[in-house]
Amino acid sequence: MNNSDYNKAEDAVNNAENTLKNAATDAKWKINDLADKARDYINEKRDNDQEASQEDWLDRVKANISDAWEDIKDKAGDAWEKTKEMAEDAKDKATDAANDVKDKANDAAEDVKAEWNKKTN
Repeated sequence: MNNSDYNKAEDAVNNAENTLKNAATDAKWKINDLADKARDYINEKRDNDQEASQEDWLDRVKANISDAWEDIKDKAGDAWEKTKEMAEDAKDKATDAANDVKDKANDAAEDVKAEWNKKTN
C-alpha cells in the first residue's frame, strides 16, 4: 500500500470527523431554535388567550428532537460506512501488495534455486 492510499484513508477519517462535528453543530442550533420556539409557543398561546400546557409543548419538542436525532443518526451512519469502506479498501490493497511481494519473493527463490541446480549439475 502506498502513501496515497494511507492519505485517502486518513482523509476519510477526517471527513467522518467533520461530518459528525457538523451534525453536532446542527443539533446545537436546533436546540437554540427550540428555545426560541418555546418562547413563540408561549406568546402564541397568550395572544390567543389560551393556556400553554406542558404536555402540548413537550409533544412539539419531542417531534423536533426526533427529527434532529434522525438527522444526526443518518450523518453518523453515512460517516461510519464511508470510513469502514475506506478501511476495507486499504486492507484489501495491503493484502494484495503483500501477496504480490510474496509471489515475487517465491519467483526469485525459484530462479535462484534453478540457477543453483544448473551450476551444481
